[in-house]
Amino acid sequence: MSTPVIPPSPSREEYARDYAAALAANSDEAEFACDEPFDLLDRWLGDARAHEINDPNAMALATVDAEGMPDCRMVLLKDVGPEGLTFYSNRESAKGRHLAGQPQAAVLFHWKSLRRQIRVRGPVEPVSAAEADAYFASRARESRIGAWASDQSRPLADRAELEAAVVRETARFEGQDVPRPERWSGWRLVPLQIEFWRDRPFRLHDRLRFDRAGPDAAWGRERLYP
Repeated sequence: MSTPVIPPSPSREEYARDYAAALAANSDEAEFACDEPFDLLDRWLGDARAHEINDPNAMALATVDAEGMPDCRMVLLKDVGPEGLTFYSNRESAKGRHLAGQPQAAVLFHWKSLRRQIRVRGPVEPVSAAEADAYFASRARESRIGAWASDQSRPLADRAELEAAVVRETARFEGQDVPRPERWSGWRLVPLQIEFWRDRPFRLHDRLRFDRAGPDAAWGRERLYP
């Protein structure tokens, strides 16, 4: 019989052996004694940068289309603060079209190495042109060329077509700076709900949720059953 793809639930011994370090990091009750979420969000992002092997700023972004059908994909967090969580992409992509029609979204961070996750929901607003210009200018030249070459989310005949577009745009901008395409920009998710989850033994996890009625409202907090 082949090895099953889905592993069985951990045994008591496996919890004790494999989870010890992560469980020790996730057992501090004082960490959940905060009145607002952003300091804890910053600390967990810092822990992720120190321990997660790849893309500690990766987050799953969920949007809905005009028919209400949900969609989800991974994007990279590029800025964070009390004003919101910022990410960038092509405004003509599927996610860009969804956000234009329904400007609200949810994101999920999951850090397997830390056995933690954070869920965030709220309205989404476009960043300013100056913010988009500044971030675009910080990208590698090849990535900036790629933003011009890619008709993101549109049908592509084959890889050769994309590579030809890269060659064309590389030649077009030879010897000059690569400006930001008008269709390429960013969005800021303004959190109205932030939930922190951390792994504990035997599925008795910790959950702490913050909610507010609007961007200028005070945060409420509550613990949730796992």
